[in-house]
Amino acid sequence: MQDSLFGEQQRGFEPLAARMRPRNLDEYAGQHHLVGPGKPLRQAVEQGQLHSMILWGPPGVGKTTFARLLASVGDLGYETLSAVLAGVKDIRAAVERARHRKQTEGRDTLLFVDEVHRFNKSQQDAFLPHIEDGTFIFVGATTENPSFELNSALLSRTRVYVLKSLDDDDLLALLHRALDAPEGLAGRIRVSDDVLAMIASAGSGDARRSLNILEVASDLAEPADDGTPEITEPVLEQVLQSSLRRFDKGGDVFYDQISALHKSVRGSDPDASLYWMCRMLDGGADPLYVARRLVRIASEDIGNADPRALRQCLDAWDVQERLGSPEGQLAMAQAVTYLALAPKSNAVYSAFNRCMADIRNDPDYPVPVHIRNAPTALMKDLGYGEEYRYAHDEPDAFAAGEAYLPEEIRHRRYYEPVSRGLEIKLSEKRQRLDSLNQASSRQRYPSGKG
Repeated sequence: MQDSLFGEQQRGFEPLAARMRPRNLDEYAGQHHLVGPGKPLRQAVEQGQLHSMILWGPPGVGKTTFARLLASVGDLGYETLSAVLAGVKDIRAAVERARHRKQTEGRDTLLFVDEVHRFNKSQQDAFLPHIEDGTFIFVGATTENPSFELNSALLSRTRVYVLKSLDDDDLLALLHRALDAPEGLAGRIRVSDDVLAMIASAGSGDARRSLNILEVASDLAEPADDGTPEITEPVLEQVLQSSLRRFDKGGDVFYDQISALHKSVRGSDPDASLYWMCRMLDGGADPLYVARRLVRIASEDIGNADPRALRQCLDAWDVQERLGSPEGQLAMAQAVTYLALAPKSNAVYSAFNRCMADIRNDPDYPVPVHIRNAPTALMKDLGYGEEYRYAHDEPDAFAAGEAYLPEEIRHRRYYEPVSRGLEIKLSEKRQRLDSLNQASSRQRYPSGKG
């Protein structure tokens, strides 16, 4: 799309959300921390000192709208690319149009790239020389954390601005403007303040969603006594029943809710744990994915303090696979509340991470000769398995003083049980085995503990 900023050249039906795009910063909903009076970004826009930037925020908070405003206020040419559909060829074409515009019209260009995180490294790199030489002002929009999804080279040439979900007051102001504006619904519909507040709340911080709900509800509104169509609570309930909650399955909202679930379980809060799990399920998360996360939590945060927690999660996963919902979701509710109230231990998780880090950093120590397998005569001649002590032949099936780590790391300790749940008993047993090892006259490595 080139130069048609707000649809002046477009014909035919436009959704309400498109018709209500702001024409200036005063009509722009929300983001007061960026474009409120006296804020640096607003001053830069009003003074014509625009710079390349990344707009990071959830869907429906006005990233695309803000880019259009920048171009309009700055009298810039406007080019837009969607990283979902565009490739390097499209980037080159946009660059050529920007160059031609500057040469023939003397106008700068704003290039807006939606979902910029979907471009791979080479595609992101294609913008760099043109940002540097001023071919265009680059504005990228993303729902993902730029630190993880964008190249450092691109980030170093842009400023990142965080756009927040709109609060209910912002959405109410937007809805009132839609009801009053000639290009909106002025004179066509009536709605009480209470119902309008319900629409704002149902928008969950998303301007586009709020306007879409208002538009659908206006189509279903029934005439009041004076003949004016009115959006009533029953009408709104009918709309909302068929309207799924927003759930950004691949973006930060998704990972924020996973984080909230995990941390609520770790914090032993069964109510919050159940709430966040239900929020995810209600929002459209795959129940099997949620079940998988519960299994992870069982091992990471509970571990051997209560091994039954892992079994609970696997059983819930199995019920979801076999029976689906709602039976499976109820089983997951049972599992998540059990996890929240179970004794907590990250001893296994910590031990695993330390061990994996050592293995990546250490040399590949050979397996000690005495615990090597010896299936052939040659291997036996080489001493493989020689002097191995079969634990079942020892008192209490424990070969005191024997060692199984390579000699170079014989002092390493990874697993340290905590003093909670079943790990209390595991810790006591480990202490007893350590004492037997230290007291043994048959230590494999005499210079240290077995």
